Amino acid sequence: MAKDLTFPLPADTAPMEAKLADAIPVEDRVWQYEPKWDGFRCLAFKAHGAVDLRAKSGKPLGRYFPELVEMLSKLSASQFVVDGEIVIDLGGRYSFEALQMRLHPAESRIRKLAAETPAKFILFDMLADTDGSDLTQHPLSVRRKRLEEFVTSQKSAGIELSPVTIDADVADKWLKTRDPRRTDGVVAKRRDGLYRSGVREMIKVKLLRGADCVVGGFRYLDKRKEVGSLLLGLYDDNGKLDHVGFTSTIRNADRAALTKRLEKLIEPPGFTGNAPGGPSRWSTERSAAWEPLKPSLVVEVRFDHVTGKRFRHGTRLLRWRPDKAPEQCTFEQIT
Repeated sequence: MAKDLTFPLPADTAPMEAKLADAIPVEDRVWQYEPKWDGFRCLAFKAHGAVDLRAKSGKPLGRYFPELVEMLSKLSASQFVVDGEIVIDLGGRYSFEALQMRLHPAESRIRKLAAETPAKFILFDMLADTDGSDLTQHPLSVRRKRLEEFVTSQKSAGIELSPVTIDADVADKWLKTRDPRRTDGVVAKRRDGLYRSGVREMIKVKLLRGADCVVGGFRYLDKRKEVGSLLLGLYDDNGKLDHVGFTSTIRNADRAALTKRLEKLIEPPGFTGNAPGGPSRWSTERSAAWEPLKPSLVVEVRFDHVTGKRFRHGTRLLRWRPDKAPEQCTFEQIT
């Protein structure tokens, strides 16, 4: 990376990343634990009056969050690089949908949303100090101390220090009892670890939930006529079956028999409310094609997030639920 002439570190510095695990590591006093926030990961750069916000992908975020750019510009510290999460609090819960609404082409719309639903910046690491010195080669314990001093000294409502603990039992309680609407799980970081840009050095354990869903349709694999994914549905208050997501975690050994089972149940319309979308700029006609099913099968799936009454990511198939009536599969499970 070429050295940026404005900021203490290059503006294309990649954030340190995390690898997924099923449980938090528990070596005594080796790890620092933090909540995993459900927002937009962001590196913020400031120097000589200029502020730049960068997403995990490296794309600029400043135009979408002008209130954060203004807030950081007004801080007394003239230069720094910090790592954190952009969140929007709506009525005591963090809203990922509100963040997505900011990704709009019209500046006037963005300005309106910034005034109505201002974002804040939750900080959990510091890459460059207020004197411009590089902190990435210092252990996390040192970086955290400097970050705490930084947040305390700036006295801004727009930035917030992410809580931490070195007690694995406390982290486990966070994972099991914290409001899933506000956090995404727990992240563990080595206290002696350096900031390794672009490397999956941290460990994340996601907060997962389960739901029973109706199989309202399925899609074939691209290259052979066997089931590739199940299309999931939930009943709304009016008794309409809405498409809410999919699961593709089907064992190869089960595909042939499952395909025969599903093909016997093909029956329009499948979904009586919101149905899977058609071809778009992201999906081909083939990948968007799906087969409707008589709503008689129920599966239990595991998911992480719900956005706009849909599972944000693909879900994991846990088991079939022949004991469950399709009409029992309602939105109450995920709201």
